[in-house]
Formats: sequence, structure tokens, C-alpha cells
Amino acid sequence: MTRVWLMVLVVFCHEIFSNGVVTNISTRPSVVDIGAILAYKSTIGKVAKVAIEAAIEDVNSDPTVLAGTKIQLTMQDSNYDGFLGIVETLQFMEKDKVAIIGPLNSVTAHVISQISNELQVPLLSYSATDPTLSSLQFPFFVRTSQSDLFQMAAVAEIVDYYGWKEVIALYVDDDYGRNGIVALGDKLAEKRCKISYKAPMPFEATRDDITDVLIKVSLTESRIIIVHTYDGQGSMVLNLAKYFGMMESGFVWIATNWLSTILDTYSPLASDVMDDFQGVITLRMYAPNSKLKRKFVSKWNNLTKGKSANASFGLNTYGLYAYDTVWLLAHAIDAFFNQGGVISFSNDSRLTELHGGSLRLDSLNIFNGGNLLLKSILQVNMSGVTGPIEFTPDKDFINPAFEIINVIGTGFIRVGYWTNYSGLSVLSPEVLYTKPPNRSSANQRLNSVIWPGQTTQLPRGWAFPKNGRKLRIGVPTRVSFREFVSQVEGTDIFKGYCIDVFTTALSLLPYAVPYKLVPFGDGRNNSSRTELVRLITTGAFDAAIGDISITTDRTRMVDFTQPYVESGLVVVASVKELNSNAWAFFRPFTPMMWLVTTISFLVVGAVVWFLERRNNEEFQGTPKKQFSTVLWFSFSTMFYAQMVKTERNPSRIVLLIWLFVVLIINASYTASLASILTLQQLSSPIKGIKTLINSNDPIGYQQGSYARSYLVEELGIHESRLVPLNSAEDYAKALKDGPQRGGVVAVVDDRAYVELFLSTRCEFSIEGQEFIKAGWGFAFPRDSPLAIDMSTAILKLSENGDLQRIHDKWLMRSACTAHGTTTQVYQLQLKSFQGLFALWGFTCLLALIVHFITLACKFPGVVGPRGQSSIYEHLQKFLMYVWENEKKDKDPSKRGDEGASTYKCVCNREII
Repeated sequence: MTRVWLMVLVVFCHEIFSNGVVTNISTRPSVVDIGAILAYKSTIGKVAKVAIEAAIEDVNSDPTVLAGTKIQLTMQDSNYDGFLGIVETLQFMEKDKVAIIGPLNSVTAHVISQISNELQVPLLSYSATDPTLSSLQFPFFVRTSQSDLFQMAAVAEIVDYYGWKEVIALYVDDDYGRNGIVALGDKLAEKRCKISYKAPMPFEATRDDITDVLIKVSLTESRIIIVHTYDGQGSMVLNLAKYFGMMESGFVWIATNWLSTILDTYSPLASDVMDDFQGVITLRMYAPNSKLKRKFVSKWNNLTKGKSANASFGLNTYGLYAYDTVWLLAHAIDAFFNQGGVISFSNDSRLTELHGGSLRLDSLNIFNGGNLLLKSILQVNMSGVTGPIEFTPDKDFINPAFEIINVIGTGFIRVGYWTNYSGLSVLSPEVLYTKPPNRSSANQRLNSVIWPGQTTQLPRGWAFPKNGRKLRIGVPTRVSFREFVSQVEGTDIFKGYCIDVFTTALSLLPYAVPYKLVPFGDGRNNSSRTELVRLITTGAFDAAIGDISITTDRTRMVDFTQPYVESGLVVVASVKELNSNAWAFFRPFTPMMWLVTTISFLVVGAVVWFLERRNNEEFQGTPKKQFSTVLWFSFSTMFYAQMVKTERNPSRIVLLIWLFVVLIINASYTASLASILTLQQLSSPIKGIKTLINSNDPIGYQQGSYARSYLVEELGIHESRLVPLNSAEDYAKALKDGPQRGGVVAVVDDRAYVELFLSTRCEFSIEGQEFIKAGWGFAFPRDSPLAIDMSTAILKLSENGDLQRIHDKWLMRSACTAHGTTTQVYQLQLKSFQGLFALWGFTCLLALIVHFITLACKFPGVVGPRGQSSIYEHLQKFLMYVWENEKKDKDPSKRGDEGASTYKCVCNREII
């Protein structure tokens, strides 16, 4: 034990003499060097410069943060130039900085992040908002503000909230602009919206460059314009947009947070500048109104005195995040030292090989504690002037939120908030965080907005482009049923029911629609509607009108309007007249109904005979006499002419119920027979689509119709059985010829065509029920706003009666004599009378049971020892008693004497 303590003492003394003092694992230096890359003259840079300097002063004056260690900051002005930013970063690295705040823009950040990765120096930027900087490619880049990924999510939810589907993206063509718009496109796609036109601008765009871009934008359809650029170009865009009349009613301008930065920094702006921004919606990174924020805002004026020769400037959100960035870094450095971190640098072996030359790249050193400091930065959990500061696993700040601002008059109003927690809301994020997250559409809410043109009416969001181009609308050519669509020979004019519906609906729209009708098809055969719809997806047509059925396959390609014709597939077949003949009186009932009714008459006679024969002399006598009496009684009840009277109550009840049944049957038979003899009856062996499926006969269909694909793909009918037909004359000939003479057994077609076909051809008829519903509509590209407006117009036509008037004009024909006839012999079925027969049967059964019980009580048993007679003998005697002893039952003297001597009633106790 003494030796162990001696060894510990030797080691302890060695440390004292070798270092002069006992040292900890980490020694805090008195000064820590960091750098900052700014653009002093930019809107963000000059505010950030003041905020960073104030933060450095506050940190160094607070001994609780770094325990006496001071932060020494070196700033460089990149003059908003990417190349200078890169050079200055390299200069910082020569001076062994442990971290760098900046750069200002995303373009420079992409390059500098590569250097930070190599030298392991954390790069903290409060203004480089490009979402791609958060990727695994840049582990040492740390964004200390909100990513544009969240800002674009907010923009997408605003677009979806107001029901718009297409937007125009106007952006600066660099990493910041391009990657931001890519994020916007992804977020819009999640809402089934899209960017219809991208309008990039050069980084240093001139007025001429912006003018060219705006002219192209004005020629597009969408009126929802998202501006994602820098403050200088953004102001110029809105100024020129007003000059070109693009800030009027109908337009929507949504600016990312560059506009709110201008408003916060330079407020109050000159009236002519504010005029350029009227009605614009912009976003601003949200910072809760905390005590720390109020304290910092209250001293902002003192901080900016003398900082600008021109005028004072306000505090924008980037300034708040820049201030918090310094504090975040200070807390991370403190944690770095607490974990034993040491500030030391070592040469980069790959750079030392490049020694020589004026660039002095071999002087760049690797920060040995870079990984530990980066880890400390990402683990910081503090409260700053922007609210709680904490990183997610994706290196984003928690609780991203934006204010949604509407520029009005000399200032702006807040119309709501967006949070990644609950979407759009008029409640502040702090309130929302106290409730469960709710992103349902009913919970999304914003206050009213005053749009460009000083209107509160929600803009439609699109207009027809002013490029002189007319909509190319495809119209299928028809060789049959030209009442629906037809082209006037030798002209570009179309007419017909479908054309009138389209033009009348178009006249109800609150705007003009320039269009040109273009025929589709060869003019010899009915064209394929599915192919016409497909051409809309390729851009060959902007829309398609005509007799186009709305089917599942077609709705996957385009959007349809509200149906203006309710239709579906039906079966048409030849019918023949059923003339009255000598046996027509049998037709009201089905064979089964006749059989059951006849049996019922016989049964009711047998039941009444059985109930009455013991007491009613009318039902007694020889077997032949009893049989004839039963038959006469049974069938005479049909005419209520039964001459045989009943004496017992059970038989009277049975007869009463049966007469009620006969009354119903007679009334139904009379009505059905009258209908058969007075109305023309048509009959066909085809009873509907099931008959066709179960047969092998050929089936006709209209060429170009979707009926073919439905019969083959959905019903499994072989293609060899299908016969294409073009015209109504083809229908008639094929049906008349029939399968035996090269025709068809039936035609499957849309009800709208069939009704027109049958209006003058009474020898054919619809058989069975409509077996698929498929209305007609006008086809437009996916998410086309014109489809919605046209649907509304079609509903108005239906409500005001114009749709019916157009129908009567084109499709009303003189009805053939077949109208009012039936194509089926509607025979009375047994199932229609099941209840009556069941009631009567139950009554008969009940009467028989009561009668048997009565007889059993009167039946005398054998006197003698118990068990002497078998069950079979008892049953035989009982049946003999029922059959032979009705006379004795009527003679009291005989019945009494014989019963007293040898029998006792089986209902009493047996005497042995």
C-alpha cells in the first residue's frame, strides 16, 4: 500500500514541476477569435453588422457566459460579391478562426462550406436560406435562421388556401433563387398545385432584363406570381409591374421575406415606393414578442446612431437572428471548453504539398476541435430575442413560423401566421403550441386581404393570355347522329346539341374566351373520343367538346366539367308484337302461379271437407259423392258461388281467409288481362346484358365508342363477337338481318344515341336496365380553372331551363307509335302473393290442429292393463274412429252405452 501512494506522489510532483502549476484537461484562453463576413451596404448586412457588434459587446460584458473569456471578432466586407467573400474566408482561415459568422448569401455559402468542411471550421449563417445547404454535403454549415423550405411550404399553403392551382415563379437565377423555387415546386405538388411558368432573372438584372421577363409573364395564363429574389431586384420588379398594369385587379403578388425586410428596415417608405407594393402579400420570419426582444428593440435606435450617413434604419428579422447567432456561438464555445476542448490548429497535409506561390494555401490550418465545437453548437438550447433556439436532427431551428403580411396604404396589416405545427391560422404560434396540432382544412384560416386594385374580392387567379393565341378546342367528327355534333360542309362552323350547350355555357362566363373549334377525325368514321382526350395531355388541343362520355380511364388524363347529359350503356334489340289469341287469358299468370293457385283451390276444398264431414251431411255419402262435392265447393269459391254451407267455426274461418285471397287474385288477374288485351305487347328473346354475356351471338357497337373496351375488358366478351357500326342505318340493318344473315343479335350503345335512334324505329327497343352510368362532359387539361367555371355555367343552364330547351330543339322527334307500349309481358309472379298464401296456409294448419285435438279428446281408449295395446294399434283405432264413427258420434244413446261399458276418454285418467 505504501508503494502505491508513493507512485501517485511521484506523478503529482512531476506534473507540478513540468508545468509550474496543476492543469485541468482544458485551459480556457483569454480570447477566442471568430470572423464575420458581411456586406455593409446591403439591407441585411448593415443591420446585421450593428446587431453582431451589439451581441459581441453584450457577451463580453456578461461573465456568466464564457467565464472571463472574451470573443474577438474580425469583420470583412464582401461588398455582396461572391468572389470577395471566398477570398476573405481564406484570409480568415490563415488567422486561425474557430468559427465564421456568414456569409450573407447562399451562393457564397455553397463555396465557403467546402472550405469549412476541409478545415473543420463551423460556418454559421443567419441569411443563407437555400434549403440545399442543410444537406449532408455540408456538415460544417449551420443555418441560424429559418430555411426557405419552410417559407415555400407557407407559400404553397397560401396558394392552396385560396383555391389556386397554378402559379408563376419569378426568381433570381442563382443557388438561392433556383433551389428555393425547386422547394416551392415540391410543396405545391403536395397540394396538387404546380408552377406553370418559371421566369428567371440574372443576378444583377437591369430594368431591361426585368422588362423582358415581365412581358413574358404577362402573356401567360396564371395571375398568381411568386417573387423570390433579393430586395433590390424585387423592388424593381414591382415598380415595373405597376408600370405595365400588372398591379391591377385580378393579379396576385406574393413576395418572399425580402419585401418584409425592406418594410422593417426603411419604414416609413416614400409614398411613391409604397404605391408599388399595394396589395402584395409577403412573409416575415416570426419572432415572439418576448421580454428579451423588447429590450433589444428598445435600444436599437441608440445602437444605430451615426451608423449611416444617409438616414437611420430599422431592425429587421435578419438583425434579430444575427444577434442570436453570436449568443448561440458563445454558449457553444462555453460548452466546448466545459467538455475539455482545446483551441489548436494543425497543418493540412494536402495543402502543404501546394507550398510556394503567392496564394499561400499552405498557411491554412485545420481546427482540431472543429468537430467538438460543431457538436456543441448543434446541442445548444437557449432562449434568444427570436424565441427558443434549438436544432432538430436536420439542423433546422425548431418551431419554424412566419407572419403573413398584406401591404396596405402607408404600412401593412397581418392577415395571419403559418407554422409547421398547425399550418395557417389567425392565432399566434405561442397559442397554437399550447393546443394539439390541427392541420385540417376547416382549421386553416386567414383574415381578409386587400388585393391589388384595392379589392377584397378573391382574384380568380388566371386569365387568358394576351398573346393573341386562341384555345384550340377539338371537336370529334360524326357520320351518324349528327344532331349532337356536325360540321357545316365547306366551313369551319359546327352545329348540334353539344355545340349549343358549349356556346351557351360560355356566354355565362364573366370573361371572354378566345377559341377555335378544330375537327378531329377523318370524316368517314366516328372518331375515337379516348384518343381525342389523350391529345389534350400532349398539348395538341387545349380542350375537347362534343359527345364525350366521362369514363374512369379518361378522368385519369383530363378534368371534365359537370355532365350536361346523363347517359349510360343500354342494349337495343329487335322486338315482335304479341297479338291476342285464343289462349291470351292464360298470360296474366306465370305457369308457377297457375299451378300453385290450382293446388290451393283443391287444398281448401279438402280442408273444409275434413273439418265438416263429421257434422255436415253435405260432405258425407259415398266416396264418389264426397269427391265431387269437394271439387264443386273448391272451384265455386272462385266466383263466391259455393252452394254447400259450412257449419263449424274452424272451416268458416278458413273459408273467410281463402275468399280474401281469391278476391286479391281475381282483381290482379282482371287488371293484368285488361292490360294484355288493350295495350300492344312487344317481346324479345334478349332480356338485357346478361343474355348477351351468356350467348355467343355477335353484338354491335358504335365505332369510336367506349362501349367496345367496356364489353371486352370489363365484361369479358370476346372481341370476335363485336361488330363496329357507324350509322343509325347500320344499326337497323344489322338488327333486322340478325345473326343468321350476318347481322347482330343486339347493339350496345349510349342511351342518348339509342333514344334518338328509337324515336322513329318502333321495331326495336331497349332491353333490360342501363348497366353503366357515364354522363357527357367537356374535357380540359388537369386542374384547368376553366373546367370549374364551365361546370358552374352548365349548372346554371340546368337550373334556368336553357339546357332542356336546347335538348328539345335538337333531340325532340315525333314519337313513334311504340311509345306507350311495353317490350315485356309483365306476368304476375308467385312472389307477389306469397304473403297471402302464407296467411291462408297458416289458418288451414291451425284449424286442422284444433280439429285433431278435439277428436283426440273424444277418442275412447282400450280398458285393460297398461301397455297391453301398442302405439300402432292406438293410431289405427284412432284413424278408424275418424273415418267410420261419425254416425255414432251423432247418436247419443249408442255413443253413451258403448263408451260406458268398454272405454274411457283418453283425456281422463285411464282405469286399469
